Parts: sequence; structure tokens; C-alpha cells
Amino acid sequence: MESNVGLLARIEARPEHADAVETLLRGALDAARSEERTVTWFAFRESPTVFGIFDTFTDEAGRTAHLNGPIAAALMEIAPTLLAGAPDVRPVDVLAVKSG
Repeated sequence: MESNVGLLARIEARPEHADAVETLLRGALDAARSEERTVTWFAFRESPTVFGIFDTFTDEAGRTAHLNGPIAAALMEIAPTLLAGAPDVRPVDVLAVKSG
């Protein structure tokens, strides 16, 4: 399924909570899999304390549903205690894809 609607999020953990943030992101995979309109979902680590999420959706409604879903809620819940600041979440348009 092709999609040109995406999100790119940058998440910076407080150094003492980086392992907890990694665990949360690994655990979020099941929630992403259950989202009918989420086409792809990637969680990644840039550095010892910086993480990211990149995902794509079937349409704008899928992106909006994801932003109002359990993964976003979990990130906002942990932000005050585990993160160095609020997650930087940006809508993106996917211009080209290579898969398979």
C-alpha cells in the first residue's frame, strides 16, 4: 500500500531515562501494528539519548488518528519526567519510496 502522508518525530530522553524510552518505543510496535491506517512505522535511535519515529499513513485521516492514538498519548505522558523536552513531531510528505 502506497502512502505519501507521514510523520517524523524526534524524541530526546534525559540521559538517566534513555533505556526506559527505548523500552517504550520497542513496546509501541504492537500499537502501531493495530492501527489500520498506519502503513509503515519505524522507531530508531540516533544517539545515546536521541530517538525518532517515522511513519506513513493511508491518508490524512490516518495521520490524524495516529496523532490522537495511544503512542502519541504515551509520549506526552512520559515527556515531563523521561524526556529532555516535548517531542518534536512534524508532518511530512513522502516524495519517493523504494521497498522490497
